[in-house]
Amino acid sequence: MPSKLDQLRQMTVVVADTGDLDAVRRLAPQDCTTNPSLVLKAMQAPASAETFAETVARLKGHANPIATIVQDLTVNLGAQLAAIVPGRVSTEVDARLSFDKEASIAKARALIEAYAKLGVGRDRILIKLASTWEGIQAARELEKEGIQCNLTLLFSMAQAKACADAGAFLISPFVGRITDWYTKSTGKTFGPEEDPGVLSVRRIYDHYKTHGIATVVMGASFRNPGQIEALAGCDRLTISPDLINKLAEDQGDLPRKLTAGAAGASAAPTSEADFRWEHNEDAMATEKLAEGIRNFNIDAMKLEALVAAKL
Repeated sequence: MPSKLDQLRQMTVVVADTGDLDAVRRLAPQDCTTNPSLVLKAMQAPASAETFAETVARLKGHANPIATIVQDLTVNLGAQLAAIVPGRVSTEVDARLSFDKEASIAKARALIEAYAKLGVGRDRILIKLASTWEGIQAARELEKEGIQCNLTLLFSMAQAKACADAGAFLISPFVGRITDWYTKSTGKTFGPEEDPGVLSVRRIYDHYKTHGIATVVMGASFRNPGQIEALAGCDRLTISPDLINKLAEDQGDLPRKLTAGAAGASAAPTSEADFRWEHNEDAMATEKLAEGIRNFNIDAMKLEALVAAKL
């Protein structure tokens, strides 16, 4: 019997949720996703010490050295990941720009330009944006320019509908963080088939496939293998190295759980007012989106502090 990881790969594109180069080489995923927390972790690793010091020394004379060094470190890590995986690498726009459409667009263009200077084309990169209204509208413009986007921190159907309207290449609906919220608020422990995070991704997947929406659904933020197994058949799943290893060690049967049926009528577009109201009515999604942006910003500031100390 092949491992559950091998079985999963027959029906779902497996993406590594890490910036650990050695782990990516060992696990051989199709794609890689990073975020400020993962970049910070990678830069704190002993293996990055030499690169970190060299980058600071090379760019310390820049007019805005901290921001320049952070972007250089982030893009260089992404370029190294792109040299390993055959598919895409997702790189995140600064969380502080989550409510600024034009600044998000400018930062996305700067990241793509920085990658181009390292010989990494835009066809290998996905720009990650928080699924705020402003982030989604930034993605709408970027997609028209051929800069494809990964809309992250996605917790509600309102966000998923707006991302589809914007023509986003890919969305990352979070599973574990939804489950965390419901576990804390109800005191219940959920099995995979009743897990609120799993059910949220299934609803989004069904909505997209029913209405012929081309946007890729990539489940993210998993707490245990059971959540992953309950989404077998999803377009893509981004999984931490630890959970990938657990799937690789499990020889049990893994049935497909998500199947795309025939597409029907197109979905009605979502207005800004409808988006804001529907999202606001979902207490979990409202809280987790805000919390996610704050936490990514905290780790971004930690990386800036590391650079400042080195300077």
